[in-house]
Amino acid sequence: MSESARMWLEVSFNIGYLSVVWTLVIAMWRHRHRASASDEPISRLFLTAFFLLAVGDSGHLGFRLWAYALGDIEAHVDLFGLDLCLVGLGALTTAVTVTLFYVLVQIIWQRRFRKPYGWLGVILFGTVLVRFALMIPDANQWHAVVPPQPWSIYRNLPLMVQGLGIAYLVLRDAVASEDKVFIWIGWLILASFAFYMPVIFFIQRLPILGMLMIPKTLAYIAIAFISYCRYFRRDADAAQLRELETA
Repeated sequence: MSESARMWLEVSFNIGYLSVVWTLVIAMWRHRHRASASDEPISRLFLTAFFLLAVGDSGHLGFRLWAYALGDIEAHVDLFGLDLCLVGLGALTTAVTVTLFYVLVQIIWQRRFRKPYGWLGVILFGTVLVRFALMIPDANQWHAVVPPQPWSIYRNLPLMVQGLGIAYLVLRDAVASEDKVFIWIGWLILASFAFYMPVIFFIQRLPILGMLMIPKTLAYIAIAFISYCRYFRRDADAAQLRELETA
């Protein structure tokens, strides 16, 4: 695939993804009152989680679109006297919001299955502090288009531990209670990291691996759609879905 074709594929996908994720977030907001009293705390957490994800990805992908519009993926802008790389600034934005997204998913797991956080839960919360601390040093080169090694791995390892640990907790308890909605969510989290990890480890040597971010992103869309169908649809639709869960 030529560089031009890859660029237009990325531009088209980014616009489509942002349109879909914001549509789902707005739909969740508009239909937030449809959740039952028992489901309302979890529905509110899902809405907040996907709002954060949409904001972060709007920065990440939106700044990439801006850079392409300026004619250079390495484009810089002056913001309050600071010379900032658009792509790097977007990467920093989404690095923060996706970490908070998984914090909320962990809280959702605890609310749904009413399990104590335990030692594993404490460790997973601790990875958030470790990740944020590792994002501070200048060696992260947030002005760079391609994340630097080994700091790209350093700052993403806590996220991998966090995400995979949460997927384990979700799947463990969803399988035990035969909750098909959360079984799907758990598997989709695992799928997103399966596509993401090769990018983190090898994109410096194989830039084409960046295309794996497309299926990774689609996994998040699937989680958002499943969450919307379970917690934000009309009462009749939700009842039908609950019947399917227990069938």
